[in-house]
Amino acid sequence: MDEASLRADMIEGLEHQIGETLDGTVLTALQRVSREPFVEDASATVGDDIGARAQSGESDDRSLELATVVRLLATLDADEGDEVLVVGAGVGYSVALIAEIVGAKRVHAVDIDREAVAIARSNLSATGYDAVLVDRRDGVHGLPEYAPYDRILLEAGVVEPPRALREQLASGGRIVYPRGTTVQTIAAIERPTDGETAVDDDDAPAGFQTVETAGPTRVQPMLADGEQRGVERNRTRREDAERAEQGHFARHGWEQDWIDWDDQV
Repeated sequence: MDEASLRADMIEGLEHQIGETLDGTVLTALQRVSREPFVEDASATVGDDIGARAQSGESDDRSLELATVVRLLATLDADEGDEVLVVGAGVGYSVALIAEIVGAKRVHAVDIDREAVAIARSNLSATGYDAVLVDRRDGVHGLPEYAPYDRILLEAGVVEPPRALREQLASGGRIVYPRGTTVQTIAAIERPTDGETAVDDDDAPAGFQTVETAGPTRVQPMLADGEQRGVERNRTRREDAERAEQGHFARHGWEQDWIDWDDQV
């Protein structure tokens, strides 16, 4: 079966999974951007979720479930020419879809995981989206150098978007994120327009209102610096590993450089 047929089957299975027909810019992007370079055996992952991947022993949590990607992008509602920041570059697939919609030079992506940044850059370059800027940053701080952004997408679960991201949003812009901890809902928030007031019982942060929701969904929580891959958070295990690596050259804390006392008197 050729790639076009495989992609058509993938989209058909996805529509069955989410229970609705895809249309508009997201469908066009799915038809144009091949998923295979980003995710191994991508056609087999349409119905996967975190629990299924965990049971199968699959350890790569950088790739979101395809249904989640589609819901996030549909809720983002980006248009051609929008400036977009993606927090959590992952493998780069959703970044490529957004680049197909708004233009690669208008997409900026950050990830706290240095290896993920390298993977996303490589995948985007291989698929023709190397004009996208991917940088290793703590997503909590966003990417102020290129702000403001018309759309900001968080590919990680948070109770509310960090203040820095809210401050980097352009007037009339939208932030989309998986809201919650164990139970998450994809939420889109915007600042109230003139004459509108935020709803008191809204879960949106102060000064914003929820304008759209989708889901439920389940993604990994947003990481803080020190929680990324390869960083041992347990101090004892970290220090034991460092000592084992350094061997007998490890300092014990009591060593002093040799002092020639004859030269000191």
